[in-house]
Amino acid sequence: MESSVVAGSSNLEPRDDMEFDSHEAAYEFYKEYAKSVGFGTAKLSSRRSRASKEFIDAKFSCIRYGNKQQSDDAINPRPSPKIGCKASMHVKRRQSGKWYIHSFVKEHNHELLPAQVHLFRSHRNGDPLKNDPKIRRKKALAAVSNHYGTYQFSSSLENVFRSQHDRGRNLALEEGDAQMLLEFFVHMQEENPEFFYAIDLNEEHRLRNVFWVDAKGMEDYANFGDVVSLDISYFSNKHKIPLVFFIGVNNHIHPTLMGCALIVDESVHTFLWLLRTWCLAMGGRGPRVLLTDQNNAIKAAVSAVLPNTHHYFNLWCILEKIPRYLDYLSLWHDPFIAKFRKCIHMSWTEEQFEKRWWKLIDRFNLREDEWIQSLHEDRKRWVPTFIRDVSFAGLSTASRAESMNSLLDKYINGETSLREFIGKYKLILEDRYEEEAKANFDAWHETAELKSPSPFEKQLSLIYTHEIFKKFQVEVLGVAACHLRKEKDDTTMTYAVKDIENDQEFMVEWTESKSEIFCSCHLFEYKGFLCRHAIVVLQMSGVFRIPIKYILQRWSNIAKSRLPISERLDEVQAKVRCYNDLCRRAIILGEEGSLSQESYNIAVSAIKEAIRQCAAANGPTQTDLRPPGMPATLAIQGVEEANHKSTAVAREQVSNIKVTQTSRGTKRVDSGNEKESNESCANEKGKVPLEPEVANLGTQGVFHQMDMPGSLDYPTYYPRFLTTLLRGGEINKRNVELLGEMLEEQS
Repeated sequence: MESSVVAGSSNLEPRDDMEFDSHEAAYEFYKEYAKSVGFGTAKLSSRRSRASKEFIDAKFSCIRYGNKQQSDDAINPRPSPKIGCKASMHVKRRQSGKWYIHSFVKEHNHELLPAQVHLFRSHRNGDPLKNDPKIRRKKALAAVSNHYGTYQFSSSLENVFRSQHDRGRNLALEEGDAQMLLEFFVHMQEENPEFFYAIDLNEEHRLRNVFWVDAKGMEDYANFGDVVSLDISYFSNKHKIPLVFFIGVNNHIHPTLMGCALIVDESVHTFLWLLRTWCLAMGGRGPRVLLTDQNNAIKAAVSAVLPNTHHYFNLWCILEKIPRYLDYLSLWHDPFIAKFRKCIHMSWTEEQFEKRWWKLIDRFNLREDEWIQSLHEDRKRWVPTFIRDVSFAGLSTASRAESMNSLLDKYINGETSLREFIGKYKLILEDRYEEEAKANFDAWHETAELKSPSPFEKQLSLIYTHEIFKKFQVEVLGVAACHLRKEKDDTTMTYAVKDIENDQEFMVEWTESKSEIFCSCHLFEYKGFLCRHAIVVLQMSGVFRIPIKYILQRWSNIAKSRLPISERLDEVQAKVRCYNDLCRRAIILGEEGSLSQESYNIAVSAIKEAIRQCAAANGPTQTDLRPPGMPATLAIQGVEEANHKSTAVAREQVSNIKVTQTSRGTKRVDSGNEKESNESCANEKGKVPLEPEVANLGTQGVFHQMDMPGSLDYPTYYPRFLTTLLRGGEINKRNVELLGEMLEEQS
């Protein structure tokens, strides 16, 4: 890259006349200077006097100083950020004990990142109130929280709490909460026109169900919507506010918020409305896998609205219900749990599961228990034995504490009110942005450290993100503690693998002709990467590369690219390098383009032109999740005895469920004018049947939000147009050159 020189503050830039009390003080000064300019620092070297043994010489540098010393064919290469940068400061000790600057090199041969400087390791332990932009943003957002906390609580219990009968008809909100919620939605949409919300009103024009999702949630769904968890635990556990969340997971194994809702009850009608509205916001495309609680109403709604989605139950939801549904087994709780876990986790075949299941049921005399009967009927939705080649991306775990759903527990408790949650909502989003930005930063600037000569580890070191690679690395190292023996020699080879570390034995099937491998530990199904038991079988079979079908693109550094992972490692590595280079260049453009309205207009123009040319080179790309004309605001009102067609598809699914359902229709609220509609959208293959007919309110362009006063201050290291640029620009040599030239010219 071309030399980049950025002048720091005149007060912080090293000068010849400066003196320091110690070399540590000199280093602290250099760190402060580096922080103001935008680079990480390191202590390069120091020297002591042979006579006095005191330090007399020290040199500090940019973390990219020097060159990597290892040969490229090293068996176990160490990570290194060095690219030959010369920036450094050399200090020496005078006879008086004071330290002075002997030499100072200011120029860097790489871009400087003042907006992301707090993410460098050398600057992460500073005063968070001064250096962490997240803290500064949270202080600014506190004003919003205070604004929504000014609504006065009414002392009238009649208005605050509704009877159980009324709760089934409208949300049991405190007085003023409904108005506060609507004002919050308007406020969020003013900040970002892509913010989406929908309101379900009953026949008395009262709130029945509410749903909303921000633009980042829709974007995350576009990239990581293969597995989604619908969490109703806050509602089921009788929290003060009836919250429901759609949770996903990104390529850094960070939970993502893909939608929030307030629901009135657990009826089929409610979940039909919720799933239709959510999928409408997500462009009419359902997820590949949806994880939910075991709930008959949800099961019927998913079957009706998402016919092409594989519906499973969260394992932790099942295990969490055992004490509540089987409370009469309290004296036998621990023995039952141990046998129950062995039955579901250690059954190699379906026949083995059935044998263990009925033995367990008979031992504890549970054949007549209705819940136990329902578990067996739904066994293919939650028992690992029946689930092969389905990855839950870490969203289904044995306990809630381990699950991604627990991300909101630190913000919500049983007594959290709606206005308190709304006040914290932006802080939740900010935490998600910060966490993802830090992980992206580390991926762009650090290389994974190899801990063994394993070809599997080397193969995936440049493909997986740091977080998933570290977990996979544990499995690679665990191979040393595995011993296998051949059980069956046929087209499909069967091995028994003894895991000495866990003192358990697992069965592994390997079909070489199809490059298919399966392990009874189900790590791939639940986590999305191969286990040590499968790896040792591949290794003993003479296979030294993970089959491409077991390398999920969602865990890679190019997870957001439309171009699929190739079987050739050099191509994957080239894509990663191109992606990283585009990200760095776009960040520079974001920083420069935000300094003035003129530079912003130039940057936007360059990006639009780059996207246009990339789209022409790669073919059309979908940059908006919602269908054309889909509004960002949707008000839906139910009317008795109307729109029978919209619920007909669900009635067959619901007929055998003991839930009373009333046929609901739709009513559209458009600028104060209400218009009845009794039409329903066609249920096309792969699309969601969308119940409401809506007005074409239109949505603002992706860049228009940046012109709006008081708009949401997304982190500068996560510019909204960056994701649009990368989504529109495919990862190939021509596009890298094209985008690189444009971005470099404008910055």
